[in-house]
Formats: sequence, C-alpha cells, structure tokens
Amino acid sequence: MADIMFTEPVILRMPHTGFRKVATSFEALECLEHEWPDWARGRRWRNAVAACRDALDGWRSAKEARRSFMKAAMRAGLVQGARRTRVRGTPGSCQGISAGVQ
Repeated sequence: MADIMFTEPVILRMPHTGFRKVATSFEALECLEHEWPDWARGRRWRNAVAACRDALDGWRSAKEARRSFMKAAMRAGLVQGARRTRVRGTPGSCQGISAGVQ
C-alpha cells in the first residue's frame, strides 16, 4: 500500500486545531477518521473515506480521492476560502462551494 499524492494540497480550517494542509490520500483518511466533526460524518464523509482507502489500495486515482475529499470538506464547511451556500429545499442547511475545485 503506497501513499498517493494529490496534485494540489487541500487547506482545511479545522474547528479546534486551526489550519491543516492535506496533501495525500493517507493524510486525508487520517483527517477524516480522527479530526472530522461528528456532525459532518454523513454520506459525503463515508464516500470520501471509501475513496481514500481505495486510492491507497490502487483501486482509485488520486484525482478521484481528492475530489471526494473536497466534496466532504466543502459540505462540512472546512475548505479554506470556500463560501457557504444553502442546500436547496432545506432551510438552515449549508454546504461549501468553491470556484475552481476539481
């Protein structure tokens, strides 16, 4: 099992620890499993965990793992520089959206 480098690191704003740079599938998986807010462990979080594990096992590309990780991070509002917008049809719910995200 080899660590898979992302083409571009993801900078997160973690609630209790501050900023965190995630540059590999292993770092993303570690962040998802140990530092992710409990309230944000939904479908996108589960998809990101699976994608990062699959990338480490050679079943998915680094691009797929990063994309899934970014979706989970944006949903949780952790992406540095992302703006938060309402999810259609659910008042009070927010999800992060960032221009130029792969």
